[in-house]
Amino acid sequence: MKHRGFRLLATASLLIAVVAGAATRPHYGGTLHVSLRVAPTSLDPSQAEWSGSRDVLSLMFDTLVTLNDQGRPKPALATAWQAESGSQRWQFSLRQGVTFSDGTPLTSEVAAASLRAANPTWKVFSSGDAVVVERDSPDPNLPAELALSRNSIVMRDGDKILGTGPFVAVEWDPGKKLVVAARDGYFGGRPFLDSIEVELGKNLREQMVSFDLGKAQVVEVAPEQARRAVTEGRRIETSDPVELLALVFGRESQSAVDSKQREALSLSVDRRLFNSVVLQNGGEPAGGVLPNWMTGYEFLFPVDVDLVRAQQERAEVPETTVWNLGFDSADPIERVLAERIVLNARDAGLRLQLATGPTDVRLVRVRLASLDAQVALGELMAGLGLPQMKINGDSVEDLYSAENGVLKSQRVIPLLHLRTAWAVSKTVRNWSEARDGAWRLPEVWLAAERP
Repeated sequence: MKHRGFRLLATASLLIAVVAGAATRPHYGGTLHVSLRVAPTSLDPSQAEWSGSRDVLSLMFDTLVTLNDQGRPKPALATAWQAESGSQRWQFSLRQGVTFSDGTPLTSEVAAASLRAANPTWKVFSSGDAVVVERDSPDPNLPAELALSRNSIVMRDGDKILGTGPFVAVEWDPGKKLVVAARDGYFGGRPFLDSIEVELGKNLREQMVSFDLGKAQVVEVAPEQARRAVTEGRRIETSDPVELLALVFGRESQSAVDSKQREALSLSVDRRLFNSVVLQNGGEPAGGVLPNWMTGYEFLFPVDVDLVRAQQERAEVPETTVWNLGFDSADPIERVLAERIVLNARDAGLRLQLATGPTDVRLVRVRLASLDAQVALGELMAGLGLPQMKINGDSVEDLYSAENGVLKSQRVIPLLHLRTAWAVSKTVRNWSEARDGAWRLPEVWLAAERP
């Protein structure tokens, strides 16, 4: 009887191990429910309204090249590439056997037409099974630029936009809802999930209510709420600081007086207090446009408040100009920060006031669009509405020189680099994101919820 008891115990232990293993083993099936604030009305990757939500676009569309976490290009729809004529002409060899979601084969002609539509000033054409891009001047960062979501390869069929991605849109209610289904014939392998349902245009409160009710499994969390959400028992995933919050002037400095006022404003802002108190350490104080984890040199730009110097700069100005500060009134954190910036400015003797109409300076939030530092800087300039700068090489020193020139122009005053945060259900397994916070949903699978 004793031996029989041991055998029963061993059998039960084995069954428990098998069940536990099955519960943690990746499997296919299920629908992931996601909720987002953005409310785009088009599925076209070239539309600016998808800015900051490339996670969704990457479900349906692929690019010729992607970037690894170090910002280096790796194959996607293109398996190889080479530069000619001093990086002025590039040739990308297409992957064979790739199809669009309707089964149409991907060809170099279609890929070239897609890139021409997204970049009207480029010269793009097909050459056999390759796509050739010619620029007016050398462009050593072209592969990284082609990894931007706006350069996704699409095929237009009337009003329909088709992609080669791991999912295909099966339901689309512009600005409200998107449902995508997994593709069995995807060249990178079928995703684990059967489908993903994305609710659009939901504010953060609505998202969290859906999450707590079990109606959504992935929702956005404001950076200042991430720590509190963790203490309340939610699973929170955060990125490195990937979103720039900055003050942007609508015009160049017009005089020495104007320049001194801008310098005084920059010196008066208490970035560290903003981060620790307002954002609850949901980011990092920003002295540069690009975050330090990307460049390694951002610490060279000052971030500390210096009210004495700010007042000295102000004292050299005969009469200060009244500046109107604009911000997103629908964003509670921007309102709080704008009010504090006004108070900081007044402490320095500056006249700054909140405005919803015409503005002299705006509080702007822009997310990194690339893991390549040079491409990221160019995209940030565009997102801030500032002129592009020339980078005279591909070294860190060249990048620093270009960014330093941007700061010296006094068109932008960096304030904070914010982290992105998401509440993720415990049933969501194998969750991961790129260094810039981009989701990798094709790798996700769903486990049964424990009672």
